[in-house]
Amino acid sequence: MELSNRFVRSATWEGMAAADGAVTSKLIETMIALARGGVGLIISGHTYIRPEGQASPLQLGIYKDDLIQGLREMTNAVHDSGVKIIMQLAHAGNFAAKHLTGQPPLVVSDFEGLASSPRKEITEQGIREMVRSFADAARRAKSAGFDGVQIHSAHGYLLSQFLSPAFNRRKDEYGGDVQNRARIHLEIYEAIRKVVGQDYPVLIKLNSRDFIENGLSLEDSLQIAKILARAGMDAIELSGGFITGGKLSPSRSGIDSEEKEAYFREDARAMKKETGIPLILVGGMRSFNVAEKLIQDGTADYISMSRPLIREPDLVNRWKAGDRRRAECRSDNLCFKPGLDGEGIYCVVKSREKKNS
Repeated sequence: MELSNRFVRSATWEGMAAADGAVTSKLIETMIALARGGVGLIISGHTYIRPEGQASPLQLGIYKDDLIQGLREMTNAVHDSGVKIIMQLAHAGNFAAKHLTGQPPLVVSDFEGLASSPRKEITEQGIREMVRSFADAARRAKSAGFDGVQIHSAHGYLLSQFLSPAFNRRKDEYGGDVQNRARIHLEIYEAIRKVVGQDYPVLIKLNSRDFIENGLSLEDSLQIAKILARAGMDAIELSGGFITGGKLSPSRSGIDSEEKEAYFREDARAMKKETGIPLILVGGMRSFNVAEKLIQDGTADYISMSRPLIREPDLVNRWKAGDRRRAECRSDNLCFKPGLDGEGIYCVVKSREKKNS
């Protein structure tokens, strides 16, 4: 997959799909703005592969063939702007939204606090069915014109839960040591390869560490990355932390200096050294200078951003034109509330500034 530059729009939940996960004109317009704004690659918002794996309202879906036509319209629009787009395949697991799915969330195994709300532990048969669901979703993504797929195994969603000792207490071949905890990832990768072929890009998003008590450590994450790289994974996007946050997580707010940017950079250096495959780094990117240094010193191969592109979808074009001011994003996370309210995400601060000007 050849890209026009090294800037990537990291998977971002837009809250712009239809109630059943179908593409809408609003979502297509958002993708067009990103493509015209200068990024080399767009990664779709986390796209649920099965109905019970939905995490958020108005989240994009890829769980049935009926959704392919709308997705094809979206990829065509992005390609018309000369940009590549890949689909992120996800299942929320423990963090699925029961009020949206109507089903108890799936969990990897029993863990502390589980009894407080109904959960369903995934069986070995359920794991086999999950592997098939990821492969079916990849088949649909390729049919819809996506240039590749990314397996979502970060931020505490289902596959991330398999990797995390805090969530994975299984006693079978999917629990215990690193090799066992990564087993489902290898099975999913191999199943996807069978349906998309050897030349179709398959990426994965991983936590460098969970930043929660008894969570995934950097040492284990590096071992897992090596296992996946040996299996043939094409690239790793490195992130970290759980959607629930926590005291141990790096602050995703108040990124007001270059020193506070790229908060996973040291972990990225270690992972790049261990795996040797292309590494996409996300997390607090706000300045062109920081991005350029990370590429030049070999810390990462690609720079991924989410929130800055919500406020400025044309940020990369601005930098390319010579205006190298840092991204205008305030890192206040207000952009996601409109999504929860059914309006789709947007920069609340920018909207206020327009009204007051």
